[in-house]
Amino acid sequence: MHTTNKPRLAMVLGDPAGIGPELIARLLGDRTRAGAADILLIADKDEFENGMRIADTRVDYTEIADLETLDFSSGKPLFYHYRGAAQAPFERAASTSNGGRYSLDTLALAIDMTRQGKTDAVLFGPLNKKSLHMAGMQHNDELHWIKETLGHAGPCCEFNVLDGLWTSRVTSHIALKEVASRITEEGVIEAIRLIDTELRRSGVAAPRIAVCGLNPHNGDNGSFGREELDIIGPAVERARGMGLPADGPFPADTIFLKVQGERRDYDAVVTMYHDQGQIAIKLMGFWRGVTVQGGLPIPITTPAHGTAFDIVGLGRANVGATVQAFELACRMGSAQREGKRDRLR
Repeated sequence: MHTTNKPRLAMVLGDPAGIGPELIARLLGDRTRAGAADILLIADKDEFENGMRIADTRVDYTEIADLETLDFSSGKPLFYHYRGAAQAPFERAASTSNGGRYSLDTLALAIDMTRQGKTDAVLFGPLNKKSLHMAGMQHNDELHWIKETLGHAGPCCEFNVLDGLWTSRVTSHIALKEVASRITEEGVIEAIRLIDTELRRSGVAAPRIAVCGLNPHNGDNGSFGREELDIIGPAVERARGMGLPADGPFPADTIFLKVQGERRDYDAVVTMYHDQGQIAIKLMGFWRGVTVQGGLPIPITTPAHGTAFDIVGLGRANVGATVQAFELACRMGSAQREGKRDRLR
């Protein structure tokens, strides 16, 4: 394997029915930006060619026949033609089992390359959950499918990142009526620990973490809900006793006022349920948001938006979130490489 000192990223297009092929083509078409990493693109060749056509750009890549030896010395992205068990051509702007199969198989290969140490991080284009489930995925989301694919037994969490602000959540893809019963001290502490670890992994040396309450106005001293008094507050105190840099709980309707702008008070907000943080982050910058599959042994990022079937093929997809996901994957991939070197010393 001939490598440079750059981070090595394994990339896949995501669901072929959506805007992923266009976004990855736009990203790689900017050689000044894409030159920050050594890139292995795993994709169906016709899909990527179509993405370049829609994006009105041309990526100069080196096609490779196998993945045994990766030579990045040319400075060009390496392209490996692969579609797994899926069949081409793919239907556009629709959820299909074939598109879901392609999404899962290409992502599984990128994950395996990174698990082997041939690449340092994974970046994937937007996925469509309905397509993934039609293809046989049994998990609620791709994070837990990735966890199983990696054979990872520890905790994990989906993080959202916007302009350096991170959010995580104690509960995620569950019905709102189930949230209160799932909030535990251990769960809050685990969420704090996970985001602290990922912040440090991304280059934040001294993270500052705010923790949300669950109820309106933090329950107003128990007037309408005691979770802040009985569970969340004690969890924050225990976390601080463990050396974790957490404050709170803060009312969810004001905490995001403390984290806007360059002089924000905190680097991350731990929320209690999915939309408590997602609504705020997406209002602050929908087309810049990144999702990090956190708590896993390898760095994995993706743009936080979806497949946008309504604009497929129109050449209007905004590449902002994909650029942010790429830059974060580069930072985390570099840290991954340095960590491996440290373990070998």
